[in-house]
Order: sequence, then structure tokens, then C-alpha cells
Amino acid sequence: MEFIYPAKIEDDGAGFFLVTFRDIPYGATDGKSIDEALAEAVDCLDEVIAGCITDGLDLPIPSSQEAGEYPIRLSAQMAAKAALYIAFKKTSITKSELARQLNTDPREIRRMLDPKHPTKLPRIEEALAVMGFRLGVSMMEVAAA
Repeated sequence: MEFIYPAKIEDDGAGFFLVTFRDIPYGATDGKSIDEALAEAVDCLDEVIAGCITDGLDLPIPSSQEAGEYPIRLSAQMAAKAALYIAFKKTSITKSELARQLNTDPREIRRMLDPKHPTKLPRIEEALAVMGFRLGVSMMEVAAA
């Protein structure tokens, strides 16, 4: 799964550019310029996904981008946390069992699943591997501001 959500950016008539997500009706932000609005969109998206994880909700599935929409990617750290959360829910493994298989304390598993706790990427990869998943990374060039 790629965590790229389509967003619409519209001039709000008051000097700001409003960002809304078709797949996330409760997430919106704005900026004084298109570039600022795009940067704020990533932060907004990270916060919405973190909230879903914290509340134990299913993550919104991104739709295909349509004409006039901008592709907004989760930050790399939040994408890794979201992938871990999805794998954890999909496999129905317990935190204790995951901790046992990773030879660690269950408190570390709780921290790994906490979207606000920084977890090193190799540790997320280890946990995903235990659950039968692999994390991939992609890079894209962004236009200069």
C-alpha cells in the first residue's frame, strides 16, 4: 500500500489556499501560498493518520488521483508507523507475542505502535518481517519552490 492521498487546493477568497482530502472528510488545512498549503497538507495528513492509529480505527484507503488534485504523501516516519499498524491489525498477533518474537519487552511494542514515539526504521522492518511483511521506500523529485 502506498500512502498517497489526493488533495484539492482551492483559493478560499480570504488570501489563503484551502486543502481538503476526498478520502478524509475530517482533515483540512490551509496556507498563504500553494507551496505552504502543500507543506501543511503533509502535516495535516500525518496528524489524521496518527489520530486513527491512536484511536484504533481503520486507516482511510487512498483513492486514485483525479484531474486537478495534488498527491500528498505521508511523511516517511508516519508511513512506516502506518504500515506497522496495518500489519499488526491484519495478522491479529498480540503485543506480547510480537515482543517475544523480537526478543524484547512488550513496552517496546507499545512504543513502536505509538504514532508519536520515534522508532528507528530497522526496528520497524524487523517487526514487519516477523508478521510477514516488508517495507518499501520510494523517492520522488519535487519541484523547486
